[in-house]
Amino acid sequence: MTLLPSAVFAACALAAIPALAQPQDRTPPAPAVADASMAPRVAACTACHGAEGRATNHGYFPRIAGKPEGYLFNQLVNFRDGRRHYAPMAHLLRNLDDGYLREMAAYFARQHLPYPPPQTAGAPAEVLERGRQLVHAGDAALGIPACVQCHGERMTGVAPFIPGLLGLPRDYLNAQLGAFKNGLRKAHAPDCMARTSARLTPADVSAVSTWLSSQALPADTTPASALPGPLPTPCGGLGG
Repeated sequence: MTLLPSAVFAACALAAIPALAQPQDRTPPAPAVADASMAPRVAACTACHGAEGRATNHGYFPRIAGKPEGYLFNQLVNFRDGRRHYAPMAHLLRNLDDGYLREMAAYFARQHLPYPPPQTAGAPAEVLERGRQLVHAGDAALGIPACVQCHGERMTGVAPFIPGLLGLPRDYLNAQLGAFKNGLRKAHAPDCMARTSARLTPADVSAVSTWLSSQALPADTTPASALPGPLPTPCGGLGG
């Protein structure tokens, strides 16, 4: 496929956020393209997301390196097709077909790179404990499932469609949880992230993002190959 002029900027707001994927795409995966060939084709992605998509642990542009391929592909499609709203991404992706977006997603999914140290340090113990509780156990009284039930026991995501939540900036996590809570970001029905986020208080949103951004990643940062158990609530786009 010929690279369109707008494609040189195509990935500048690709989110690797705390959200479950859009409906599964059933078409066969695109053939692997050599990294040496792909690198110049996605050069503008790294202007926002850092070299090889590794980003940094500051700001609002998330890491996309090593995220599950299906998740990255779905988010590119969502920006292009209007399910996610960020005008520069929508404009720059609008003429790219699924095959090209799949090649981009596959390239970044192959980049398993070192992570920077945790961003957050010195947070209050009570905030960290509330965040840890919500991530690992949820809050049954509020109907909030544990994050690990969907995003994996190591919180590095689950292939092919669920992203990891560690190694992301605190402000970015806050923004995305807030967007789901306030209806600014949507997923296909049943939208489990919207329902879960709606039950979080502002203090809980802050606690979750503070705890996540304060954690070092495990030695193995690759996404898990399977969910740790049944999904705690129906989520659009993950099964069947």
